[in-house]
Amino acid sequence: MKASKKKSGFICQHCGYWVSKNQFIGTHFRNHCPNCLYSKHLDEGKSGDRQALCRGLMEPIGLTFKHEGVDKYGHPRQGELMIIHHCSQCGDFSINRLAADDQTEMVMLIFKQSTDLPSDIKKTLQAQDIELLNDKNEAEIKNQLFGKKV
Repeated sequence: MKASKKKSGFICQHCGYWVSKNQFIGTHFRNHCPNCLYSKHLDEGKSGDRQALCRGLMEPIGLTFKHEGVDKYGHPRQGELMIIHHCSQCGDFSINRLAADDQTEMVMLIFKQSTDLPSDIKKTLQAQDIELLNDKNEAEIKNQLFGKKV
């Protein structure tokens, strides 16, 4: 094996968990810890570009659904569940796909805690067209996480 070959993972800067860059997790670019769901501010314009200069720790603050457009009848299509991250250094927000190995208990904890976010953060998310999920979305969240209607 060549010495220049990239490592197959990283250590989470929030919880210290070893994060494997497993190719079977359901995402193309691993950008958060499956244990605590924290991320690092690496991407600037698009997923995987690794162009951000900030490199701050990104806290998971809530959940949203990916915008999937509308069906042929004009009804919005339900997108996949995504994590909303907030950079502790520069204040940017980003959304990221969940991965197959993410801890569902932590996903649900972040969802529950998101109801207590300050109103200025909620307004900023709304201004950026990021819909913060709330209690009315809980059944669909559980359906996507656990594969059953509740």
